[in-house]
Amino acid sequence: MIPLLFLPGMMCDARLFAPQIAFFSQSRPVTVGSIGGQNSMEALAVDVLAHAPSKFALAGLSMGGIVAMEILRQAPERVSKLALMDTNPLAELQAVKLRREPQIKAVSSGALPQVMRDEMKPNYLVESPQKVNLLELCMEMALDLGPSIFINQSIALRERADQTSTLQNFEGDALVLCGRHDKLCPVERHEFMHQLMPNSHLVIIENAGHLPTLEQPTETTLALEHWLEI
Repeated sequence: MIPLLFLPGMMCDARLFAPQIAFFSQSRPVTVGSIGGQNSMEALAVDVLAHAPSKFALAGLSMGGIVAMEILRQAPERVSKLALMDTNPLAELQAVKLRREPQIKAVSSGALPQVMRDEMKPNYLVESPQKVNLLELCMEMALDLGPSIFINQSIALRERADQTSTLQNFEGDALVLCGRHDKLCPVERHEFMHQLMPNSHLVIIENAGHLPTLEQPTETTLALEHWLEI
């Protein structure tokens, strides 16, 4: 079985994929890459590749999907399959870039919990009975990673390149997946990515926002399973 490499979103860790890790680790090697030790997408991709298997199926969510696209650009021969979840292939809009610096300054001054609570977490999830628990998990992951990771990731996101041509050149099996109600990376963005790749499959997860791996784990795992078995 080909190894499966997950890349988590901003200020998240392996807990973002806990249901999927539990399922897929029964049948194949599963690893979760670290994407916080550098402040550029290029350097983050180099770090992940240095610790990754020689060839792998690559699945990234949100910022993890952006790093995945850079990995694909740098080492296409090592990526056998690609899953992009709740992510964005485009460079950052100027309006979003302008919001980064105040956030970086606030976090540098010790306000990571406040920034996560007020500016980031409200955009993550749909209303559901599990929303409070999932938001608490998001906060735990962020605080465990800490302010230096937040700053590195913010700079990397702000300065990232457009990866449209990278996706156009990928001929392997691709899954493009998102929550129906993702406010950060809307459905239209995923329809665009789906159109770029000749062998891609688009899956929209109902009753989910930006984190379908946790909001609707069964449906998300089934989509990933189908992608891996193609």
